[in-house]
Amino acid sequence: MSVERPSRELRPAVFLDRDDTIIVDVPYLADPAEIRLLPGAAAAMGVLRRAGFVLVLATNQSAVGRGIITEARLGAIHDELERLLAEQGAALDAIRYSTHAPPRGDRLSVEDPDRKPAPGMLLGAAREMGLDLESSWMVGDKITDVLAGLNAGCRSILVGSNATLAELPTAADPGRVFAAADLAAAASLILLHREAPAAAAPSEVP
Repeated sequence: MSVERPSRELRPAVFLDRDDTIIVDVPYLADPAEIRLLPGAAAAMGVLRRAGFVLVLATNQSAVGRGIITEARLGAIHDELERLLAEQGAALDAIRYSTHAPPRGDRLSVEDPDRKPAPGMLLGAAREMGLDLESSWMVGDKITDVLAGLNAGCRSILVGSNATLAELPTAADPGRVFAAADLAAAASLILLHREAPAAAAPSEVP
């Protein structure tokens, strides 16, 4: 006789890029002491977690693949990031990263299943953590972040003071793409759309 087990309820997530989304961008960051949280980022993460979203860092870190830093050093950088977030009452539920070092060329092309714009990091987290990708979001400062979210079945938000969706391929569904000034504005947009269907056109939030 077989016994049916109740299926695990899937949870919504917000996948977050690291540099220029949560912390100040330092090219090929190698020293944990150089980490600086962006203003309002930790508070925005706290808002999203209290609203029931799982927070997953999804970051391309080719500095490892290029031999600039070791994977152990990257771990130390992320330990310091988590310490700084904890000081401000915020936390990540998981950290995913790709160390693939792509050749110079079209950065929007998929060269590795995990490196954004490929969705591998998001798909892997969804499988392991029971995440509902259709109810989830990807937030980052590059079009590659936006595309990773779309490729995984999420909605996406491009953040940055000069965020523009002009680079987005014309085949992308505009109803699932948004732009916001920073992570705080992105969090407000996510909460605003939480119960709403995908919009009919891209939205921009100051």
